[in-house]
Parts: sequence; structure tokens; C-alpha cells
Amino acid sequence: MIVNFDTEFWIQIVVYAGSFAAAWGAVTTRIKYLEQKVDKHNQVIERVYRVEESTKSAHHRIDEIKEGH
Repeated sequence: MIVNFDTEFWIQIVVYAGSFAAAWGAVTTRIKYLEQKVDKHNQVIERVYRVEESTKSAHHRIDEIKEGH
């Protein structure tokens, strides 16, 4: 059995392939954007953690100075 595909079929296939490629590109771009946002968020979390540790250390030193007087 030989199947004869007409021009409309092939045009439809090309349109579907183009739509799929565009959707895949949009998803990939969105994922990269979200990864960048997560990286920025993680950097902020790390910086806040370091500031909290520094603050704790400063409070301990202040307490030691107060106890000394």
C-alpha cells in the first residue's frame, strides 16, 4: 500500500515543526531566566547569612566590653 501525501499535509507538518521549535525555544529561554533569578536569590541568602554571623560576633564583643566595665 502506497500512501500519497499531498502538499497540504507537508505544509501542516512544517507548521507543526515550527510551532514546536518556537515553543521549545520559549521554554528554554524561560528556564534560563529562572535559573538566573535563583542564582541571584542564593547569592543574597549567602550574603545575609554572613551579615548575621558578623552581627552575632559584634554583639558578643560588645557584651564582653560591657562586662569588663
